[in-house]
Amino acid sequence: MTVLRSRDNPRLRRWQRLSRDSRLRRAERRTLIEGPHLLAAYLESGAAPLAVIVSESGSARAEIGALVRRTGRTPVMLGDALFRQIADAETPMGVAAEIAIPEPRQALGASTCCAFLEGIQDAGNVGAILRSAAAFGVSDVVLGRGCADPWSPKALRAGMGGHFALCVAQADDLAGAVARFGPTVLCTVPRGGSRLEAADLSGRTGWIFGAEGQGVSEALAARAHLRVTIPMPGPSESLNVAAAAAICFYERARQLSIRAARS
Repeated sequence: MTVLRSRDNPRLRRWQRLSRDSRLRRAERRTLIEGPHLLAAYLESGAAPLAVIVSESGSARAEIGALVRRTGRTPVMLGDALFRQIADAETPMGVAAEIAIPEPRQALGASTCCAFLEGIQDAGNVGAILRSAAAFGVSDVVLGRGCADPWSPKALRAGMGGHFALCVAQADDLAGAVARFGPTVLCTVPRGGSRLEAADLSGRTGWIFGAEGQGVSEALAARAHLRVTIPMPGPSESLNVAAAAAICFYERARQLSIRAARS
């Protein structure tokens, strides 16, 4: 096991930057995942980390030791104080890994279900959407300019491993990405759209979700073939975008389940 003790060690300083600098993550297509759950989910996806990092206290935990052995990598051990310098969580779990950010699929026309995110700046919301997308069978997520970095530590924690079951892409031209997906795209609006449950979601389906407050821009909404609204009998005017996305994904999964039962 390699042990790093210096705050000025180049590897440690680079990991600090990866955890905080989205530009470096994009340039190198590398990021850090943190905690036993994310590392286990990453390994279950069939991928292998580039480096495994454990804290001094974490190295004594049987769960972490078992995960490290599964990676096949010789871990780098940091003292607890140094490990906290690369950790984003308030209470670090004692293990992290450097991973390659997967290359996105180029042909959106082959996607069965895709979510397009516009201007969603909260990394927790981005991660929660990815978690729901993975849970309900969405295959692709495309993020436009202005969205939070989906590979940031906060988004990864909120995603709970969902990232590794999806094709996640970032697009400068989100409208172009919607056009490449095809004609069956729905845009969520807080009011005035067709009721969600009345929409036919049994085929290829694209979803457009916008930032809370301003919603989806009119230019992008014009690319959708249908605008849908989630009925809300309560007094709230709107839903958190991650909650709205989860409801939409569930409704599609429900319709597909009913169609499969009838066939």
